[in-house]
Amino acid sequence: MKSARASRDLTQKALAEQVEVSRQTINLIEKGEYNPSLALCIKICKALGCTLDDLFWEEY
Repeated sequence: MKSARASRDLTQKALAEQVEVSRQTINLIEKGEYNPSLALCIKICKALGCTLDDLFWEEY
C-alpha cells in the first residue's frame, strides 16, 4: 500500500483525509499492525486507483 500511495504522491495524512480515518490508521495498515474493514479497504483502493487484489492479496 505504501508504494501505491507514494506513486500517487500522497502523504499518509492526505490519504487518511480522503478515506476519512486518522493518519495513524494509515500508518498502522502500512506496517501490517492493523486489519482494516472491507469498507475501508474499498475506500483506500478507490483513492489509490487500485484493486483489492493489488493492495491486499498476499502471495504465499
